[in-house]
Amino acid sequence: MEKGLELGFEYYMNQIPGMNPVDPHTSSPLVLAYIGDCIFDLIIKMVVTGRGNRQVHKLHEETSHYVQASAQSYMMRSIQEHLNTEEHAVYRRGRNARSVSPAKNQSITDYRRATGFEALIGYLYLNREYERLTELVTIGLKSMETSEEESGISS
Repeated sequence: MEKGLELGFEYYMNQIPGMNPVDPHTSSPLVLAYIGDCIFDLIIKMVVTGRGNRQVHKLHEETSHYVQASAQSYMMRSIQEHLNTEEHAVYRRGRNARSVSPAKNQSITDYRRATGFEALIGYLYLNREYERLTELVTIGLKSMETSEEESGISS
C-alpha cells in the first residue's frame, strides 16, 4: 500500500501550517453550515464531474441545481425522518440560527432549512462521521432524482 493511502488524507491535511482541528460540539451552527456548504459543494462537484467531461459552464449549471437552497431544503425534508436525536438537534440549531438575509430567489423557509442541512453536513464531517454523511446525502440525492423522474425534469 502506498504511504499516502496508509496514512490517510486527514494526516496530510493536519500537516498544513495553521491547520487546527475544529470541534463540532463547540462550533456555532453558522460555522458548521460554513464548513457543510463547502463539503456538500465538493461532493456535488465530484458527482457532476464523474458524469463526464463538459464545458465548465455546463458543470457549474448542473452543480448549481443541487447546491441551491431550494434543492437542499427538498433533500432535508426527505432526510429528516432518518435523523437520530443528536443529528436532529444539530439540524434544528442550524435552521434556527440568525443569519443574513436569504439568497435572491429563495424563500426564507428554504434558506433556513438549507442552513440546517449544511450545519448537519458540517457537523458530520467535522465529527468524522463520513459513513453517516454519505448515507444521508445519498438519501437526499435519490429523493431529488425520484422527484425529477416523476415530474419529467432531467438534471
